[in-house]
Amino acid sequence: MGKFLAILIGIVAMAGGVYLAIFVWWREFYELIFGAIPPLLFFIGLIAFIAGISSIKDAIRTKKLETEAEEETEEEKKE
Repeated sequence: MGKFLAILIGIVAMAGGVYLAIFVWWREFYELIFGAIPPLLFFIGLIAFIAGISSIKDAIRTKKLETEAEEETEEEKKE
């Protein structure tokens, strides 16, 4: 019985939240959403920037390891 009551309360709370956001506090909700866009874009850009730098570092490290492995195989062939 408690599970069904939790589902019912959840549906009622969701409906109340949608009603309040659309009919009562639309202007505040609208400003909140549009006010969150600039920081969201900033942090998405920051994460993309860090991911790009990390990718470049990984590519450099991989290339370095490949050249070291090639040098080792060449040394083994000489011996």
